[in-house]
Amino acid sequence: MNKNQHLISDGFKLNYCIKGYGKPILMVGSSIYYPHLFSENLYKKFQFIFLDHRGFVKPPRALEPEDYTLDKALDDIEAARQSLNLEDFIILGHSGHAFMALEYARKYPEHVQKVVLLNSAPTNSEERQRQSFSFFNETASPERKRHFEKDIVLLEHDIKKDPARRFVHMCIRMGAQSFYDYTFNAAYMWDGVYTNMTIIDHLWGEAFGKLNLIQSLADVNKPVFIGLGRHDYLVAPVSLWDLVDDTYENVKKVIFEHSGHNPMFEEPHSFDRKLVEWIYEGK
Repeated sequence: MNKNQHLISDGFKLNYCIKGYGKPILMVGSSIYYPHLFSENLYKKFQFIFLDHRGFVKPPRALEPEDYTLDKALDDIEAARQSLNLEDFIILGHSGHAFMALEYARKYPEHVQKVVLLNSAPTNSEERQRQSFSFFNETASPERKRHFEKDIVLLEHDIKKDPARRFVHMCIRMGAQSFYDYTFNAAYMWDGVYTNMTIIDHLWGEAFGKLNLIQSLADVNKPVFIGLGRHDYLVAPVSLWDLVDDTYENVKKVIFEHSGHNPMFEEPHSFDRKLVEWIYEGK
């Protein structure tokens, strides 16, 4: 199955893309970007539902601050769950969307079976972002740093030319911090992705900066899979997660040694094996 549809939540037209068959995995983020990242092998085992949140769709009206709270985004996910009749599903969040996935599981735990959090730092505070950048400067190879510097100087021009897509330009130009292969150009993955910067700026800058995923885990008794890339400099270092150890009996933490920000794309065989094993653990 591979189909694109939409639903309406609070006036927002949220697109979703369904790929595959089997146990449902609801992934919040962009219905256009995220399907690029997972292997066809996984689509043979699970039904992935890639759901836009309101930061990736054109707004139905002039936005008020109450339109872009994290709670509203969580309510949109719940509206989608109801619309799609999901009674027992896995919720998956990658990068900033990991905050959405875990907060959804806290707010609406009833139908969530398991939670997958990929490639996020525990918090998106400004201090943590500075720590990650320092870690990159101190530990990345000279070649990787040179490639990053060559790309990042072009960002200002990109944004000036097309300010509405600032988030996309940043993601593309920071490729040397994002991918194990620091020369990889992910621009094609972002073709056609709409971004509402008012909403994205609030969520990433305000909401996710105030949250701490390690603290939030204390309120979640569902099985949780945390996947991290050793060379993911955007949310580095992986040691930020050291507090999550064997005492967290419901949490499985996996570090992918040859990945950056997208192990599902960069190490698909290893990623697929680890995820499938975990999903069917104890079955």
